[in-house]
Amino acid sequence: MAKIDRAVLLAAGRGTRMRELTAELPKPMIKVRGKPILLHIVEGLQAAGIKGFLIIVGYHGDAVREYFGDGTCFGLQIRYATQVVQDGTGRVVDLARHFVGQSPFILSYGDILVDPVNYKSIVDLANDVEAIVSVKQNEDVSKGGAVFVNERMEVTDIREKSQPDEATSPWYNAGIYAFRPSIFDWTAKLQPSPRGEYELTDAIRDLAQSGGKVQAFELSGEWADVRDPEILAQLNRL
Repeated sequence: MAKIDRAVLLAAGRGTRMRELTAELPKPMIKVRGKPILLHIVEGLQAAGIKGFLIIVGYHGDAVREYFGDGTCFGLQIRYATQVVQDGTGRVVDLARHFVGQSPFILSYGDILVDPVNYKSIVDLANDVEAIVSVKQNEDVSKGGAVFVNERMEVTDIREKSQPDEATSPWYNAGIYAFRPSIFDWTAKLQPSPRGEYELTDAIRDLAQSGGKVQAFELSGEWADVRDPEILAQLNRL
């Protein structure tokens, strides 16, 4: 069992659906229940034993850098990389190659909130597992990825934003992963998807279908993709 001690957080996007809320801030710095979404994520991972972070910034990246600094005031080590071209999650993961070296790592989108207890499960990576994909049920797979699994909850396929006429799955890609560095072998081979982006989920599918063991992990408790003002308002009312 490998204990993961580093994480990569994707915080480069503006989040255009947030409208004026992201005029001066990247979406991960919007406050939920009094503190930035990104701080909720950092604190949850820190409690699970993560010490080193790479935050990938882009739009208004200075807001993230100024808030977190080098991590010293949080008792952490925080580094940064900049995503210059917004060309998909498959490309942005490559920015973490030097940071992770030969170590396994957690990857989280910077706008996903979960019950922190889940992080404690995902930082333990079994020796025969190449990757973990977090999943939820009862979500609209047309808004994200449908994850297909076998009877052992091993991933067999992932399809982004399934159309109504496509085969679907009850499992929704919940936006938190654990990877070994082998994922870089697959992101390096990516071709643009029909949306014109390099999709991380395509690399995960290729890894799984090549024989690498990709485990699905069902998150427990609260989960939210803070994708629009309505969800933000709902979270802040609770």
